[in-house]
Amino acid sequence: MRWPRATAPAWPVHLGLLVLSVTVCTAYALAEPELRMVVFATATTVPVVTYLLALSSGHLSDRKPWLAAAAGLACLTLGTVLWPDWIPGHHLGRAEGSPTDIVMASAHLLFLVGVGNALRRHGHKDPGGLIDAALFGLCAAGPIWEWLIGPNLGPGATPLGETLLLADLLVLTGVLGCLIRIGVTAPQARAPLAYLMLAVILTLICHVTAVLTVNGSSVWTAQFMMLAYLTLAAGPVLPSAPMVTEPMAGRTTADHPPLGWLGAALCANPLLAAVQAMQADRPASVVLPVSTMLVVPVVVLRLRLLSSQRAAAERTLHHQAHHDELTGLYNRRHVVAKIDEAIRALDGGEHAEITLLLCDLDGFKPVNDQYGHQAGDVVLQAVAQRLTEAVGPQDAVGRLGGDEFVVLLRGPGAGPAAERITALIAEPIAVPGGTVRIGASIGTATAWPGDGADRESLIARADAAMYAVKARAAAPAPARV
Repeated sequence: MRWPRATAPAWPVHLGLLVLSVTVCTAYALAEPELRMVVFATATTVPVVTYLLALSSGHLSDRKPWLAAAAGLACLTLGTVLWPDWIPGHHLGRAEGSPTDIVMASAHLLFLVGVGNALRRHGHKDPGGLIDAALFGLCAAGPIWEWLIGPNLGPGATPLGETLLLADLLVLTGVLGCLIRIGVTAPQARAPLAYLMLAVILTLICHVTAVLTVNGSSVWTAQFMMLAYLTLAAGPVLPSAPMVTEPMAGRTTADHPPLGWLGAALCANPLLAAVQAMQADRPASVVLPVSTMLVVPVVVLRLRLLSSQRAAAERTLHHQAHHDELTGLYNRRHVVAKIDEAIRALDGGEHAEITLLLCDLDGFKPVNDQYGHQAGDVVLQAVAQRLTEAVGPQDAVGRLGGDEFVVLLRGPGAGPAAERITALIAEPIAVPGGTVRIGASIGTATAWPGDGADRESLIARADAAMYAVKARAAAPAPARV
């Protein structure tokens, strides 16, 4: 089976969903009670079929999240088949803790596993944003419960039923927050994400409607639930569905919510607790301790992430302050500090001698002129790597700027090191567009304990020696007699 490409139009899916939704909801409203169960069961099988078709055709490349979601949907369908009067009998809004409630909670847990699996790739790029979104979702569950669900639960509600209903609510709001965040950072997947978000919102509305109309008609509850199933079925059918699990290359550009909004969200549950304390005629709700226990670890995770990000930023800034951006060698400021440090160690008797090598590349400008500055950058990086390989771990290599490098040797061996560096630099270097060869003029200056050398004099002697080497190389050969 061939599936439409990602560039195919999505309007056939939108139109098909609209027609199917109107048909199913109308058929349910007009059908006899016995036939309503058939209509509802048929609607629950639609997403299972579309998920399996999309998976079997290879349309969904990342199979694990969609398989987990399909398993959750199959679990819901099984519950509908085993307990067909669950919706018509208003058991959904009673929080009875029945086997059907357990099946529904398990199904939503499987769906959460699928969403979490889909989020894992986005999490590498935007972990803080997803944690913030989950926090907003979890904090939103408190007001929904306190204002719409908790006060309207009937006397038949059991602690297990309330716990399962609350768990459903927390899972759905947390998933909704994460889906919204992905929609912000993954514009190429917004169409299927919009359907997934709409399915979650419709499920939340279904929960609230079931509680508010528990003593009335169940038609609205069933219709909202069927619409949730159908919108969920449309997600994997869209041509852009694979993009849900394939984040765009590069870093996300979405901003994090201001800390004030996060603080306001975290204050939701304590504010509800204060309201409950003032309303002495109402018993304390289970939502506050449960949701708080869920929010606290998420906040701790967010703080840990911020701490690790700050430590990584500090390490990056420290490296940038001491190293050349192009070559990774010490920059001018740091290598000068290394020279001062070596001179102090020399005067203290830690070294027998130190030697400074100033290296200026020969033939570098023609590389830039002929192959471009990108090739010049490649040459500088290759030279930096060869200089590093030519010295020992106790020595230091830096870039002064342009095509000038400096090598600080602690201990004897300046002559062999200069010859080794000259030979390494002279080896061919592959650049975009060809292969080049360059040379190097190296000037050396050595200091011994007690000779009174300082950094300026050492650099000046090495610089003079380097220009002497350049002058000898540029002098014309003697005429043959």
